[in-house]
Amino acid sequence: MRSKTFRLTLMGMFVALSFVGSYIKIPSPFQSIALDSMPAFLAGLMLGGIEGAVIGFLGHMLTAANAGFYLTLPIHLLVAVIMAITIYAYHWTYKKANLIVAGIAGIVLNGVGAPLVLALMPQFGWGFFIGIAPFLILASAVNVGISLVVFTAVKKTKFVQSAGLDYGK
Repeated sequence: MRSKTFRLTLMGMFVALSFVGSYIKIPSPFQSIALDSMPAFLAGLMLGGIEGAVIGFLGHMLTAANAGFYLTLPIHLLVAVIMAITIYAYHWTYKKANLIVAGIAGIVLNGVGAPLVLALMPQFGWGFFIGIAPFLILASAVNVGISLVVFTAVKKTKFVQSAGLDYGK
């Protein structure tokens, strides 16, 4: 495995990609659904669960900031923590099973689990869940799908092999 500096540099690049992805919105009534989580999902596979979780947290906060903290800062902090947990679980599932199971887990946790947590809060409720879940499932499928395709291609390259990335395993 390469140095900590190398890994931190990659993390910085993934955070930057999350920021760029935060500008690529998936049309919905909720302004903060975007392609910000793909780099975190990819980093969860390439760098590991903790690194991916940090990138997922920061990526969500960048997207929420771009949208003006549509659901308020405290709620977006909660969602960012849920995103970090989701990315860690995605990494863990890949480590324990395979890419297909990890992909399903990532989509379900991000697309259903996150809004379910908010639906249990009195200020949101089930109407919020029903309204946002279809868009989040779509966004999650796109983000996870791209991460799986890129990971599958990138792990075969000489760069990744020479970098000594552990692919989360």
